[in-house]
Amino acid sequence: MNVLDTIKNLRDELNQHNYNYYVLDNPTISDFEFDQKLKQLQDLELQHPEFFDENSPTQRVGGTIIKNFETVQHEFRMYSLDNSYSIEDLQDWETRIQKVLGDVPLEYTCELKYDGASISISYEKGRLVRAVTRGDGFQGDDVTNNIKTIKAVPIHLKGDFPEKFDIRGEIILPFAGFEKMNQELIEIGETPYSNPRNTASGSLKLQDSTEVAKRPLDCLLYGLVGNDLGLSSQYEGLKKAAEWGFKVPKQSKCVNSIEQVFEFIEYWGTHRHSLPYETDGVVVKINNLHYQDELGYTAKSPRWAIAYKFKAEQVSTVLNSISYQVGRTGAITPVANLEPVQLAGTIVKRASLHNADLYRDWET
Repeated sequence: MNVLDTIKNLRDELNQHNYNYYVLDNPTISDFEFDQKLKQLQDLELQHPEFFDENSPTQRVGGTIIKNFETVQHEFRMYSLDNSYSIEDLQDWETRIQKVLGDVPLEYTCELKYDGASISISYEKGRLVRAVTRGDGFQGDDVTNNIKTIKAVPIHLKGDFPEKFDIRGEIILPFAGFEKMNQELIEIGETPYSNPRNTASGSLKLQDSTEVAKRPLDCLLYGLVGNDLGLSSQYEGLKKAAEWGFKVPKQSKCVNSIEQVFEFIEYWGTHRHSLPYETDGVVVKINNLHYQDELGYTAKSPRWAIAYKFKAEQVSTVLNSISYQVGRTGAITPVANLEPVQLAGTIVKRASLHNADLYRDWET
């Protein structure tokens, strides 16, 4: 076997192991074995720069520094969603749809609404070519190098995929990774991050992709857009995307009545705390893509989709003490040490405080 074939085989093998670990959550080799194979590939690529590939698994560790992110026009606009907060809102939405479509049987896809940073990733001939933030919906920032460091995002696709398409999703930071990052910051006297969503969003705009690679970011995909994709429904698109190698949450469901939508919402309103990441609602979509085209869009949102928002959670606990963390720049941040309490699926023990005068008397 020649060197190029060896390099290609190693790339294919490592891509498959990344997929097994980060998408299927079913690793088939140890971390040590993976690192050994990655080191072998790195050495071969260093010895043979003529075989460089920007989409090689070795490029996921980052290394590119971007001073200014290029602004890129979305080929397909990224719309926002109308929000609903009650069953009555959803019933009114269904009534509006039936006025347009008439008395036709409807299917709905129910998907959890992931609390992260929206992203649009473009693929051509099965290769990742660009990743762009939502921005204002018409244009966003090119963060391709940072997105490539996220192991759940496939660099190469598998199976029978379209020639060209975009896929939309959310970049998230799971609870475990967020808590680990904050604990490390507290231990060195730095201010902890406020919440997983803002931390995930801020990570995409870091100038050094090596720093992005250190963060335990994940990517959950939920929608395909493009021309002539050969799909007839939203749910079919989700299943196809999973076959091509994307991480598509298994909680999504196709139902055939608004009553089943309500059941889905009720179930996940309680069980969402068992998930390893934040969710703040359920997105309901008309499943049939032909009906979606017929319903169209308002100036801001698709008429064929709506987001049901869960109510924000509040809990009470005891403030045990306040400690002061001194950062490397000399900034002092008060930190509340709390009686541990469960909130939104995680145990909260500390909270950073930004108005020290309000809490000074509590210590006496």
